[in-house]
Amino acid sequence: MVFQAVFVAVASLNAVKLLTGGRGWNLGQGLPGRFGMRLGGGIIGLTSSIMGIGGGALSNLFLTLCRVPIHRAVATSAEVGVLIAIPGTVGFVLADLGQSNLPPGSLGFVSLVAFALTIPTSLLTTKLGVALAHRLSRRALEIAFGSFLLLVVARFLWAIFG
Repeated sequence: MVFQAVFVAVASLNAVKLLTGGRGWNLGQGLPGRFGMRLGGGIIGLTSSIMGIGGGALSNLFLTLCRVPIHRAVATSAEVGVLIAIPGTVGFVLADLGQSNLPPGSLGFVSLVAFALTIPTSLLTTKLGVALAHRLSRRALEIAFGSFLLLVVARFLWAIFG
């Protein structure tokens, strides 16, 4: 329940920041130095893998708080999400490898069927998402991403309490 509360809090915070324009929501005037980037990356990676998410929302929040333009933050977050997902997936494979009570087609806690179905869908929608993001203004992209996060939070809360 703690991880669910953290997810709802972080996603809600990011959504509110994006929907309000984020004026005054800054960690500094730019990206931190090497230590700050490593610390931020470590916290984002650890939190993302514990929460079972790819890390895009957390990376986007961190980057926009460091005044990275929204288009660049979204693109970087998408790339970082893949890098975070790889060790997270390996961890979920190793966490319960060899258990007999798993559904057919599972490797540890990873469903190979879902993995195989996700890849082509992701490749198709990534191209569409990138094209759309480049066509949107900064403000429109903030509103779109913030609205999406609110929908995710609402769905998450529905799953918990509904």
